Amino acid sequence: MGALMKLLRVLLCGWWWLTGLAHAEAISVRDNVGATVRLTQPARRVVSLLPSLTESVCAVGGCDRLVATDRWSDWPVTVQRLPKVGGLDDANVELIVASKPDLVLASPSSRVAERLRALGLTVAELDAQDLPQVQHVLRTIGLLLGRAQGADQAWQHVQDQWQAAQRLVPVGARGLRVYFEVGSGPYAASESSYIGQMLERLGAANVVPKALGPFPQLNPEFVVRADPDVIMMVDHDVSELAQRPGWSSMRAVRRGHVCAIPGSAFTVIGRPGPRVGEAALALAQCLKAHEGAR
Repeated sequence: MGALMKLLRVLLCGWWWLTGLAHAEAISVRDNVGATVRLTQPARRVVSLLPSLTESVCAVGGCDRLVATDRWSDWPVTVQRLPKVGGLDDANVELIVASKPDLVLASPSSRVAERLRALGLTVAELDAQDLPQVQHVLRTIGLLLGRAQGADQAWQHVQDQWQAAQRLVPVGARGLRVYFEVGSGPYAASESSYIGQMLERLGAANVVPKALGPFPQLNPEFVVRADPDVIMMVDHDVSELAQRPGWSSMRAVRRGHVCAIPGSAFTVIGRPGPRVGEAALALAQCLKAHEGAR
């Protein structure tokens, strides 16, 4: 009888331990649209539908959890070999379901989240428009993958790169008035965008006010009137600047203070994810190169 009671106590203790472990690994977070995302354990099979989310998964140490990505995810290089399930507006639901994910990471602007939930998949809608949100997304993905420490380490690396970028900007470049073009239209990064916030941290002044939203489409005359000291844009668009009505009269165009950002670096700057520190270094190089623009 004593031996039986001892066995029961051992089994009961084991059950308590397993129950506590399962409870400890259960995850509940809120995504960017306010929805509660619940997992019984850290995600092991992840489909990412946005490059910045893919990069965040890898940054926290979860690259091996990815089973498919959107067509634009290309960093780190290992993700290029993964199955591609479409883009922001044409995600292939059948392929996503066939990947058997226990977590799908999608942008709030994607139209596929509700369809996937209706099919029984767990979806977290995440994206960042400013730097605090970049940190939040990284931290949230770290929690969903059971890699919170990896997220903290990745963010610390970003902060180290920011400090290096700030040291790179000479005193003479601080206060330069900058126009950053994210796309033809023209579309620009305003003060409230994560790009605008990086420029501010580097001591630059953004000619596009936050009141216009993070990435507004501007009337081209707005930029002409703003007459920035430095224009930053992707290199392949620089050659047509002088052909834009009125732009040839701008000081930055006349004096050659146009920072032609190589496509690879421009892609990094355009992704609000764990490489924003690298993006800050690229912006700092632009400011350093045009120190005498005023």
